[in-house]
Amino acid sequence: MKTFKSLYISVLAMMIATGTASAKKLSSRDAESMKKQMWEQYTATINTDSFRLPDPVALQLADTSSVVLPENLEKNATMLFRYGFKGDTTSIGKLPLFIYLHGSGPSDREWANGLKLALSWDDAPSLYFIPRIPNEGEWYRWWHKSKQWAWENVLRQALASPLVDPDRIYFVGISEGGYGSQRLASFYADYLAAAGPMAGGEPLINAPVENCRNIAFSLRTGNDDHGFYRDYLTRITAASFDSIAALPGNSGDYRHWIELIPDHGHFIDYAPTPKWLSQFTRNSEPARFTWEDFEMDGRHRNGFYNLVIDQRPDPDRRTRYDASFDRATNTIDLTIDNIDYTTVETDPKWGIALKFDRTYTPAESGQITLLLDDNLVDLNKKVTVRINGKKRFSGKIDRTKEAIARSIEAFGDPRRLFTAMLTLPIGE
Repeated sequence: MKTFKSLYISVLAMMIATGTASAKKLSSRDAESMKKQMWEQYTATINTDSFRLPDPVALQLADTSSVVLPENLEKNATMLFRYGFKGDTTSIGKLPLFIYLHGSGPSDREWANGLKLALSWDDAPSLYFIPRIPNEGEWYRWWHKSKQWAWENVLRQALASPLVDPDRIYFVGISEGGYGSQRLASFYADYLAAAGPMAGGEPLINAPVENCRNIAFSLRTGNDDHGFYRDYLTRITAASFDSIAALPGNSGDYRHWIELIPDHGHFIDYAPTPKWLSQFTRNSEPARFTWEDFEMDGRHRNGFYNLVIDQRPDPDRRTRYDASFDRATNTIDLTIDNIDYTTVETDPKWGIALKFDRTYTPAESGQITLLLDDNLVDLNKKVTVRINGKKRFSGKIDRTKEAIARSIEAFGDPRRLFTAMLTLPIGE
């Protein structure tokens, strides 16, 4: 994850400065021990001055907490939130976390309604993070850079918490929160088990379906919810998920439940969504992932799953990365293409671009780093890497402290503490 440098100290720089990280080769056993040591060091030293999740109490009793968003990202923006648990948490381990995004009515009313809804849903035992949008009007969007700052804080804090199950994090939202959670599902899919926008429907240029390989995705909208083409865009999303899920090699990769609810407009029964989401857990190291690297409010992430982008192939275009890891043959295949979008359908009333065609051209520049461990390839043997069908590397890759530190800095995720890394140019 491309972190905002004002959030956290540079873990890699800190560990190198203190001698914790180095390129010295590690044995398999030492690497496992070092992962634990370095993760403990990281969780003890992440900068919590700007934001910290409070110790949760019962959700209905949770006090209002707040975080001030950076002034350079959004002026006069204080995000209020409630953070608490539901159900009997005494007999289980770590809890699933739901991040709930409210709709676009008056923010105090919508925020209060979100708390009532969360308390009524059948997903306990669970944790909920329920924020209030800081500013209304043109700032009433959950995907602005200022909110990305918040989500990346919440994700890192949650993943460092002994209370949160790192494999059961979910975005869920209604109306404007539905738009937001659909975009965030695609942008942050590698952190999620599932996502459930409701009463929404985004043009898919804002939320590429391909990125949702390996997570579960639900979108439920009223059949008669015609405002801003929500019903039509939900149909487009359903067709896209159905189509990609049916492709050879994609069986089980695109789990989805997309429903147009008969005889309902903008208001639907929201309760089925979180219950459906809660059955899914994250696959943090999939054997294959697809990532369309798209900008959100002018910002790109610099990594996805175990891929870090050191230099984007084309700063002015999107790029699609399709990565496959075959441990049986110790082969990694990467298909990397730049993308050009063409709008093929625009609505006549608001000028919303509804449908698109995409063309793909093999990328010929840029640089990537693959973060690896023995779940993805056998590091005791030679690893072969092909980019766009051409062999670009064949050899052994050492386990190092530097790789673990790079993993922590990139993702801050206990499930992605990779022990080896390989940096390659994309072009010849």
